[in-house]
Amino acid sequence: MKKFIIGLVVLFVLVFGGLKIYEITNYGGTIYYTQIKNTGTKETRKDDSGADFTDYRYDQNAYDENGAVRKIEFYGNKSRPLKMRAYLKMTYNEKKGVTRWEAVNKSSVPKKALDKLNE
Repeated sequence: MKKFIIGLVVLFVLVFGGLKIYEITNYGGTIYYTQIKNTGTKETRKDDSGADFTDYRYDQNAYDENGAVRKIEFYGNKSRPLKMRAYLKMTYNEKKGVTRWEAVNKSSVPKKALDKLNE
């Protein structure tokens, strides 16, 4: 019985550890901050079923917590432009680009990144 429980715990650790590694390598990444300063480029794209939908693409600079810049391209995933002057926190993955973003308050943006955004 003891071996069974140990085996179950090891299996549990391996499965969830593997899932966490998969998440980090495919969806994790470096955190960057940016501010929306234009309406983006309106594009008509197709979803998986082939239906058309409207989206907005943004190409702009984003900054990490140390103020290092990176040119980032991402989609708003909305049928309208993102709110002007909104601050965004983004996760950038080297393989997949921006994997997620969220609007944040100005007070949530690290000082070095905020200084670069306000230049």
